[in-house]
Amino acid sequence: MQATAAIAAAQTSASTRSVSQWRDLYRVGAISALAYVALVVAAIVLDSLMPSPVTGGRATLEFITAHGSLYVIGQYLWLLPGVFGILVFLALFPVLRAASPSWAAIGSLLGAASWALTLAIPTTSRGAPALAVLAEHFAAASSEAERAVFATAAETLIAQNNTVMLPGVLSTAAILIVGLVMLRGGFPRLVAILGVATGLVGVASKALRFVLPAAFVVYGLLLLAWFAAVAWMLFQLSSDDSA
Repeated sequence: MQATAAIAAAQTSASTRSVSQWRDLYRVGAISALAYVALVVAAIVLDSLMPSPVTGGRATLEFITAHGSLYVIGQYLWLLPGVFGILVFLALFPVLRAASPSWAAIGSLLGAASWALTLAIPTTSRGAPALAVLAEHFAAASSEAERAVFATAAETLIAQNNTVMLPGVLSTAAILIVGLVMLRGGFPRLVAILGVATGLVGVASKALRFVLPAAFVVYGLLLLAWFAAVAWMLFQLSSDDSA
């Protein structure tokens, strides 16, 4: 009996030390989740202050030329959240591993990879940073033939942006997996349900992007709510005196 009690006490002590070792990562993850929300909200506000987007390669380049600084700032506001998304999913792994080590690893890896890909393949709701470069060349072109070349290149980028991108699919799958792991118990119910709802609506919004664009708006709102809820959960863990 004494030996069993000693082993149990040692295991509890080791578990407590293990949790406390992740405290800084939890705090970084919480701050990153709030930064994600703040940047996306700022990007949405900036988009609302700018004129409505135009269509077509030439019109897009002319639009960017007329709103150069705001366009570039908007691109960074939409892309920088990817950095914080990586940190959030990294922080979620030690939280989830007790419930399901395998699925915690899969969900965290898919989530971090999806946001890393948004930086490797930078596209946003307003286009891409590469379009700003094309706009500079378009404005500096000395002939209509040269401008036509850059307009065609812009058309290609725009068409690419309007396709369903792998990072978006991976991110929704990762959030769904994280939510399902949390539903197993031991996690705030609100965060778990938000994760499942966000993942399911996200998958639907990707599949019905052109048929039901409103679903994408709902997904965006749920995504912000999920990141805010995750920030709250991670802050609770980082300040837990028992951790």
